[in-house]
Amino acid sequence: MIRLVRTNSENSDFIQLVAKLDKDLALRDGEEHDFYHQFNKIDSLKQVLIVFENEKALSCGALKPLDENHSEIKRMYTIEEARGKGLASKVLKELEIWSKELGFTACRLETGIRQPEAISLYQKNGYSLIPNYGQYKNIENSKCFEKELAF
Repeated sequence: MIRLVRTNSENSDFIQLVAKLDKDLALRDGEEHDFYHQFNKIDSLKQVLIVFENEKALSCGALKPLDENHSEIKRMYTIEEARGKGLASKVLKELEIWSKELGFTACRLETGIRQPEAISLYQKNGYSLIPNYGQYKNIENSKCFEKELAF
């Protein structure tokens, strides 16, 4: 049975999933990993979502306020053996609902050009490419996306 759980960054299952995510990103990003890693601290994330199946944590994501209108989607990850089941899309949709509940009108996110499956996920779920924002402004290996929350 699939179960989505809202929690925060102190959740041990989330911490373990993020450790796997960081290991994967370190391989993909190589020398640039330290630059990206500085923006991916989890200690201040108050809105974390985890997908469980039979009490096993399979997928996660988080959001944080970016400004008064935008939440930022962070730390999206699905364990390798659970990929292809639509779990990341479920996480993304629930984070969008949560963002709307918190009063945000749009979600933004950043992903790397070395993560084609993430880019595909976001495009499939209605996210549009936007100019890089914030700390990603002049980073050529970053792609930023946005989705208006119109539900």
